[in-house]
Amino acid sequence: MANTKSAKKAVRQIARRTAVNRQRRSKMRTFVRKVEEAILSGDQTAAQTALCVAEPILMRAAQKGIVHRNTASRKVSRLTASVAALTKKA
Repeated sequence: MANTKSAKKAVRQIARRTAVNRQRRSKMRTFVRKVEEAILSGDQTAAQTALCVAEPILMRAAQKGIVHRNTASRKVSRLTASVAALTKKA
């Protein structure tokens, strides 16, 4: 258990930051899932609009340190490629 005043403050800060990060991570995963579901359903326009919404959220998560920037770029790249593949099928 934290004994010093500064350690107690650090515990409070960590708890607050953890809660914020959990919300951001959850939001990011939700929007990625929406894109993946639209891709699986085969709806090109829904997938495209979901990707346009998810991309800035992913990059913002990388900026805030929720995920590594390369991870965010890779996810955006793969989702974009999947949406583009839907276009070629149609």
